[in-house]
Amino acid sequence: MDFVDQLKSSIDIVDVVGQYVRLRKAGTRYIGLCPFHTERTPSFGVHSVHQFYKCFGCGAGGDVIKFVMEIEGLTFYEALKSLAERYGIPMPKRAEYSDPETKLRAALYWMHEIARDLFRAALRSSEGAAARAYLAKRGVSAALVQEFELGYADASGHLLTRAFEKEGFNAEQMEASGLVIRRQEDGRFYDRFRGRLMFPIHNEQGKVIAFGGRALADGQEPKYLNSSDTEIYHKKRVLFNLHRAKEAIRKSNRAVLVEGYMDVIGVWAAGVREVVASCGTALVSDQVRSLRRHTERVVVNFDPDQAGVAAAERSIEILLEENVRVRVLELEGGDDPDEYIKKNGAEMYRARVEQAPGYFQWLADRARARFDMQTAEGRIAGLQFLLPAIRRVNDKLERAAIAEEVANYLHIERGLVLEHFRKAAAGRRETLEKVRELPRPVEQILLNALLASEEVRKAVLPKLKGISEWKRFATRRIFETLIQIEESGAPFRFAELEARLADSDKEALAAVVFADKPEDEEYSLEQALACIRTLEEAEREARRSELKTRIKEAERAGMLEEALRITEELSRLDRN
Repeated sequence: MDFVDQLKSSIDIVDVVGQYVRLRKAGTRYIGLCPFHTERTPSFGVHSVHQFYKCFGCGAGGDVIKFVMEIEGLTFYEALKSLAERYGIPMPKRAEYSDPETKLRAALYWMHEIARDLFRAALRSSEGAAARAYLAKRGVSAALVQEFELGYADASGHLLTRAFEKEGFNAEQMEASGLVIRRQEDGRFYDRFRGRLMFPIHNEQGKVIAFGGRALADGQEPKYLNSSDTEIYHKKRVLFNLHRAKEAIRKSNRAVLVEGYMDVIGVWAAGVREVVASCGTALVSDQVRSLRRHTERVVVNFDPDQAGVAAAERSIEILLEENVRVRVLELEGGDDPDEYIKKNGAEMYRARVEQAPGYFQWLADRARARFDMQTAEGRIAGLQFLLPAIRRVNDKLERAAIAEEVANYLHIERGLVLEHFRKAAAGRRETLEKVRELPRPVEQILLNALLASEEVRKAVLPKLKGISEWKRFATRRIFETLIQIEESGAPFRFAELEARLADSDKEALAAVVFADKPEDEEYSLEQALACIRTLEEAEREARRSELKTRIKEAERAGMLEEALRITEELSRLDRN
């Protein structure tokens, strides 16, 4: 057994996928919302026996290594390494698993670890005095500095450049890191971050992949400077603090979404550990999907200034588009979350999070503040303002409840609101899921029994080869492949079977193994043999029909001797 097979046999795909997707057990299957596309009804399944996953909505599927590659954007080698490290399985040094892309990415991870350590050391040095003073002013304790791995990029512009050159990184690796910049005039490198308080940004597995840097000097622009996209960091896919927060998000079944790094630290310190932020960009769908793997409920708590309100409105639209249940927390006094907590205490903030109202009430307040509700024109304008959010409400009962609420709140006749709702709902985007078409029961039972047991395969496949009826199956190519594997003498593996199939047959195979069945039902040799008897009888019946037709044709043609011969053949078949 090579290392790939050893790794896959040593870990459970259900456990791995469960770290990214909320799964519900259904017999030998686990189901949940697909992490690769937006859906309201689960079409994503993980099979604990055959150790593979399949989405019947977007078609994604494969083994545990492919899942980690797809969910984290890793190469094959990186996925192997990640799983091996996660489960404590020693990984052999095999050059054939590596490639130039993987080597570059490994160098980038290493460079970001070096940068984090150098920034942390610089914060403790004399050069970091201004950064330490800022943190003290914001009430960030030494424990939080340590927990969030905060640091300082000195103003010289040579801290990282010299360290990378000393470590032997080449020019291509240094430029690809995004941590240093090449001068056009002389081709020499200098540090991207200079004179800034540094916030490390991690992927979901806790590896440092980027940084955000806050200006400390007056007139230093921009106020926040963030890493550019690299081979290991795509800002539109990453949420700050998700690697720390995801356990609390699952436990509380909600996330608190704030605007900035300092807000995250302040809310975290208040004991609300399910807090995340976008990384210096407007919220986008990929980030919401990353969050939605862990919860479908989000409390939005952005700054109350004009920019924060606008960002909240945009974020709510994206969240609703991805079928997230949204609440909005607006703090009085014009305070951002960090400031509010310092003034009112952690307990008060936690209570406000618990009591956060639904997003429609918040949006309706925005409409009342923006438009004159004393006029018919203003009320209609307010309703039009709400329509983008309404367009994303799929549930009819929820839509009706919102119609009632909005009509009362804006003082608009309920029928008019419902008419606008109806038109908006008619225009909303729908995600159509593929319908699983299952083959007839004898195919399902026989195939599942063959997949489940070596004993069944040895006893049944030789019998199956003597029957032609199975060649009428919709799944006949799957059976043909099973027979080929058995005849080759190779050990049977589900992954090997799937790998040999065309895409349409892979879909059929997944549909069969994920088909609903009683939780305590096991596919047995007796069931498989019963299926064989059913096929044999079907084959005999088909032969009877054929012989009867030939007898009639011979009689009509006056070929009595031929008719008698076929009749005798039919009698022998009936006696058997």
